[in-house]
Amino acid sequence: MPAEWTTSSPQQDVLRGEGMRTPDEVAAMLRLWSLGWGTKRIAAEFGCSRNTVKRYVAAGGWAAYRRPARSRALAGLEEWLAERFRRHRGNADVVRQDLAREHGLRVSLRTVERAVAPLRQALQAEARATVRFETPPGRQLQIDFGELRVPIGGEVGRVFLFVATLGYSRRCYVQAFRHERQAAWFDGLEGAFAHFAGLTQEVLVDNARALVEHHDAETREVRFNERFRAFAQYWGFKPRACAPYRARTKGKDERGVGYVKRNAIAGHSFASWAELEAHLAWWMREIADVREHGTTGEPPVERFRRDEAGALRPLDGRPPFRQVRDLVRRVQLDCSVEVDTNAYSVPWRLIGETVRVVVAGGRVSIQHGGGEVAAHPESAGRRQRLVEPAHFAGIMPARPGARPAASPPPTPPPTADLLRPLQEYEQLAGGAW
Repeated sequence: MPAEWTTSSPQQDVLRGEGMRTPDEVAAMLRLWSLGWGTKRIAAEFGCSRNTVKRYVAAGGWAAYRRPARSRALAGLEEWLAERFRRHRGNADVVRQDLAREHGLRVSLRTVERAVAPLRQALQAEARATVRFETPPGRQLQIDFGELRVPIGGEVGRVFLFVATLGYSRRCYVQAFRHERQAAWFDGLEGAFAHFAGLTQEVLVDNARALVEHHDAETREVRFNERFRAFAQYWGFKPRACAPYRARTKGKDERGVGYVKRNAIAGHSFASWAELEAHLAWWMREIADVREHGTTGEPPVERFRRDEAGALRPLDGRPPFRQVRDLVRRVQLDCSVEVDTNAYSVPWRLIGETVRVVVAGGRVSIQHGGGEVAAHPESAGRRQRLVEPAHFAGIMPARPGARPAASPPPTPPPTADLLRPLQEYEQLAGGAW
C-alpha cells in the first residue's frame, strides 16, 4: 500500500454515516482494484470515501466491525445483581437504589436495565412455566377460591366459589359462599372431606391471608394462621403453602377454578341461592365427575373409586371444627374444672394446674401434658357436678359401686362426700401438695 495512504476505522466510517459495506461490495472493490481502477474512482462508484476503499484494499477483504470494548460500571457485580433482581421480583429501580445504598454506585436506571435484561427474560419464562407434580392416591388436596358475579333472584351479586381438587384423581368439590373469610375456608374444606368421605395426608393452599400469615419468597419460611394450624391438627392433615408469586405450583386447582367458572356458572342465572347450590351439586355429579379429564384421560370419579377412595383416611365421625370448643381452665381446689357453670372432676394431683378442655360431640375431654386425663359426658343442665371417683384414688377410699353421676342443686351429688375440705386431703396424703 502506498505510504501516503491513510485509512479510516470502521467506527469512523459509521460515524460519517457511510455504514459498513457488505462482503459482496468489498469483493467488487477488490476486483476493480485488481483491474487497475484507482481508489478515487472506486469510491465514486460505490458512494463512499477513498479511505474506506483504501482500508478494504489494505485488509485484503471484508472484516466485521467490532465495537470497542468499554469498561462497565457494574462489572464484577453479576451475581449480586442476579440475587437482588430475583429478590425484588424484576424491579430494576429498586436494584438501582440498593446499588447506591450498599455499593455507593450511582448509575442510571437504563444502565441497570441493560445489565439485568437477560435475567428478566429468565424470570418471565419461570413465571410462565408450569411444572406438573403428580401425587399418589390420597396424598394431596388442593384448595382455592374464585370470584365472579352471578345473577341471583334478579340481581347480580358477587359469589365466591370454593374449589377443592384431589391431586391424583382430579375429582373436585365446589361450594358457593357470600364471602372469602376464614370461616368459608374451613366450611369448604369440611364440605370437601364429607363429599370425598375421607381425608388426604396434606392440603396445599394459596397464600391467602386467612390461612397464611407470612411466607418468605427466598427462604420459603411459612407461618400459618394459628387457628388454621389448630384446624389442621384437629383433622390430622399437614398444611402446605405454594410458593409465593407461583400459584401455578397449585395448577390443578387453579385450572379447576377456571373450569368451574366457564362450565358450571358461565351464562347461568338462578332464582335463589338454594337453586345455585342445587345446580352446583348436580353439575359435580353429572358433569365434572364423569367427563374425560384432559390429563388423565379418564373420568375423575372412576379414577377416584378405583385408586383413591381407599387411600383416604376415615373421618371417624368427628363433628365440624367450628362446633368444637377448645378451652383453657385451671383445676380448682375441689378437683374440678368449670365449663358453662357445670363442674367436671379431674385427678386430684392436677389441683392448681392449667388444663385444656375440648368440648365436642356431647363429650368433655380434659387434657394435660399432651394426653387426656379425664372425660365426661357434656351436661345439658346448669350448675351440675360430674364426678369420677377414680380421680380421688390415693386420698380417699373408694366407695363400693360408686360411679360418675350428675346431680342438679339443691340435692347433694351422690359422691359429694368425696369433695371434702382440702385440709383433710393433705392429712391423708401426708402433707400439702
